[in-house]
Amino acid sequence: MQAPCLRIGPPGPPSSPTHAPTTPRPLWPGAWWRCARGSGSPFRAGTSWRRRQRLRSQHRGSTLFIPIRAEAHARPQSNRPSGTHSRQERPDRSPGTSSEHGACTYHLVRVSRNRKTGPIPVTTTSANSCPPSCSFKGNGCYAESGPLAIHWRNVSEGRGGHSFDELLQEITTLRRHALWRHNQAGDLTPEVPGVIDARKLTRLAMANRGRRGFTYTHYPPTPENQAAILNANRLGFTVNLSAETLVQADAYADLGVAPVVAVLPRDTTKATRTPAGRQVIVCPASTSNSDCLNCGICQRRDRAAIVGFPAHGRGAERVQAVFFDKSSR
Repeated sequence: MQAPCLRIGPPGPPSSPTHAPTTPRPLWPGAWWRCARGSGSPFRAGTSWRRRQRLRSQHRGSTLFIPIRAEAHARPQSNRPSGTHSRQERPDRSPGTSSEHGACTYHLVRVSRNRKTGPIPVTTTSANSCPPSCSFKGNGCYAESGPLAIHWRNVSEGRGGHSFDELLQEITTLRRHALWRHNQAGDLTPEVPGVIDARKLTRLAMANRGRRGFTYTHYPPTPENQAAILNANRLGFTVNLSAETLVQADAYADLGVAPVVAVLPRDTTKATRTPAGRQVIVCPASTSNSDCLNCGICQRRDRAAIVGFPAHGRGAERVQAVFFDKSSR
């Protein structure tokens, strides 16, 4: 079977002897490949100007027939409607895609004006990211009052913020070794209520590579959540387990998954110890003129001490009530 040919040159009658050479052949071995690829010129790369002019004069007024591969086959057409992706995407089961919970929204500020964090980058995640098991949800959470509550409400209602992919892009533009806090309000992105989306947490940790990001989570340390948190910490993104009592802080520390923080009564100013004897240091931003920028202890994944946060905000009394109620059980 004769190889199909690619005609280059002025049109002419196919029966004309000047336009139909008896033996179609390329100008040189491999010339058909440059034409078939649509490279724009049948000349070999590096051909001199004089040789190009000579070749043009030899074939001026005639059509060049350049064989192309006969064994090349057209790509089979798909029955998939146009506009759809050829690769089947894994469905996203996170509440961000469900009508019941709505999409999570994220907001990043590169220079925070929060006195306790200091001028570092901080993020805010919409309220639908908080786990239903958190005892402070609607019951004294510091982010539900004050100026932060206004900002959090705007982010939660979609009036400001980014998608998760846009958040990752913003994080990758932070300077190297920058200390930044994820979620001054909100929590980690859930897959379903009460379960951390491990894939998104891993992507977040990868975007943080080379930087010193940290956060806290009230998600219960179930085996599934433990695996996601442990993986994030190993990748360099510090996730602290938030305990509601010192007894619970001991239980979380025994897991050996992540560093631990705990709530303390509102008037606590000095270091204390858990029932198991672990040291609890009070957050310096709560007792002195310091901030996260000058402290950074919550970002240290290998610390042995538990960081305690005295109840604060307008709901401090309710948070303290939860602490004493659960500690007495």
